[in-house]
Amino acid sequence: MSLPEVLAGIRAAEAAAGRPAGSARLVAVTKGQDLDAIDRCVLAHGAFPLGEGRAQELRDKSALRPDLEWHFIGALQRNKVKYLRHVTLVHSVEAAWQAEALAQAAQGWGRAPDVLLQLHNGEAQKHGIEAQALPGVLREVRATGLDVRGLMVMAPDLDDLPPPEREARLAALFTDVARRAHDLGLSELSMGMSGDYPHAVAAGATLVRVGRSLFT
Repeated sequence: MSLPEVLAGIRAAEAAAGRPAGSARLVAVTKGQDLDAIDRCVLAHGAFPLGEGRAQELRDKSALRPDLEWHFIGALQRNKVKYLRHVTLVHSVEAAWQAEALAQAAQGWGRAPDVLLQLHNGEAQKHGIEAQALPGVLREVRATGLDVRGLMVMAPDLDDLPPPEREARLAALFTDVARRAHDLGLSELSMGMSGDYPHAVAAGATLVRVGRSLFT
């Protein structure tokens, strides 16, 4: 699928949910793609946030194009925080120490990225904050001075389930995350990828992360 096709799918999902067009923004996931491919497959169609999951790759690309809106969507490691200088939004904060490292680095940058808290999705091997710990982590991250804009979640691998059960599980997950964000007074929701964004948009996603589909 091309970017216009993905964007049309997001707009259709917004309309089906009774949401205004443009209320869910596409984050083009560009990890593994060079700047030429990004220009051709993404930026030729407009200005979109670019999501990178590898800190060193983000460092190299954003140094060449600091004018673009860069998001970091990967696991945050202490020794890689220094590479996030040009990042506008970090989607994957899951502990106070990560926020502290970002806030400290930001003192040298002269600006700090906004952040999202990553909620655990129930899979044993996945990153994220357990639901019961979320209010406490939110307080700790805010205490560092960073602006917490919302929540992020990654859908678990449900490919082995029959389609009706898979869709019900996805809808339940995204609806639960949206409810938790609302209860905490947070407005940004980063959820939904290539295979599940209609369910995420229906639940209120404001940022939809799509990558592979844009470059095929």
